[in-house]
Amino acid sequence: MPAERIVTLLPSATEIVCGLGLGERVVGVTHECDYPPEIVGRPAVTRSRIGKGLSSGEIDLQVRESLKDSAAPDSAALYHLDAPLMVRLAPDLIVTQALCDVCAVSAGEVHRVAAGLAHPPKVVNLEPMSLADVFETILLVGEAADVPERAASYVASLRARVERVRTRVAARTTPRPRITMLEWIDPLFNAGHWTPELVDLAGGIDCLGALHAPSHEIQFAALQAADPDIIVIALCGFDEARAREDVALLARHEGYADLSAVRAGRVHVVDGNAYFSRSGPRLVDSLELLADLIWCAQDGASGQAEIVPSITSSVPLT
Repeated sequence: MPAERIVTLLPSATEIVCGLGLGERVVGVTHECDYPPEIVGRPAVTRSRIGKGLSSGEIDLQVRESLKDSAAPDSAALYHLDAPLMVRLAPDLIVTQALCDVCAVSAGEVHRVAAGLAHPPKVVNLEPMSLADVFETILLVGEAADVPERAASYVASLRARVERVRTRVAARTTPRPRITMLEWIDPLFNAGHWTPELVDLAGGIDCLGALHAPSHEIQFAALQAADPDIIVIALCGFDEARAREDVALLARHEGYADLSAVRAGRVHVVDGNAYFSRSGPRLVDSLELLADLIWCAQDGASGQAEIVPSITSSVPLT
C-alpha cells in the first residue's frame, strides 16, 4: 500500500523522499529540514537540546556529555521527538536513522513513539556509510513508499552523474593532490563515513580519513604531519558563513601558516550542512563540487567551475 502520510526524522531522509517526488505526502519533518525549499514550514516533530549561539567548543562539550550519559539516555538525548504531534499527524511511514545519535532522534525513542500510535506506522531506518549505501537507502525508501520503479530511475540518474565525474577525473594526467577534509575545528575532526570515498572519486587522496569509517578527533600535529595540498572545511551542520567564522580557530594553531595548503592558497570553506554532512542525494552534488574545487585549484582556475558550473559554494581563502 502506498505511503500517504510520511514523517522524516532527518534532513537527508526529507531530501530522499522529495527526490522521489513524494514531497506532497510529507506531513512532518525535523527542525533542521530546510531543503528542498517547498518543505520549509511543514510541522517540525523534533527539537534540539543544543542551545543556540554556542561556540563550536561548547557544542562539542554538550555532545560529549550527552553521549557519555548512558545511565539516563532519554533525559540526556540531544534531540526530542514530539509524541503528541506525532499522534495528530498519524503517519503511515516514518523514515529515520540509527547511525548517529549526534544527528537525529535516537532509534529507541522513535520506535517507542511509533508503537504507541493508534495505527503503528512502518519505520524505515537508514544507516549508510558509503555512497553505494546511500543509493541503497533511496531504493529502500522507494520500496517502503511503494514507488520502487521511481526510486530505481532516480538512483540510475545519480549513478550516471557519478560516472561522469569518474570519467573526467580518469582522463587527467596530473598527480592526485592530497586532501584533508575537516568536519569540525574546535576540536579538530576529520570527515569520515562517505567523505573519503568522495575524495577518491573526485581525484584526490584523503590524508587522514579512513574509508567508510566514522569521523574521529585528530590533533593539529596530525594535520601538520599530513601536510595536505588542499584543506576543505565542511563543518557538520554548519553553513559556509558559520564555517568561515571558525577558520580563525584553526589559524590560531602554531604552524598553521606553514602548511602547504595555506601557503598555496588552497584552504577552502564549503557549506557542509547542505552537502557533505547529509547522507542523501546531494552527496552527488558534493562529489561534483569537490571535483570542481580540486581541479580548479590544480589548474589555477578562478571563478569558473570546470565540472559543474552551477555549484559555487567553494570559496578559496586568501
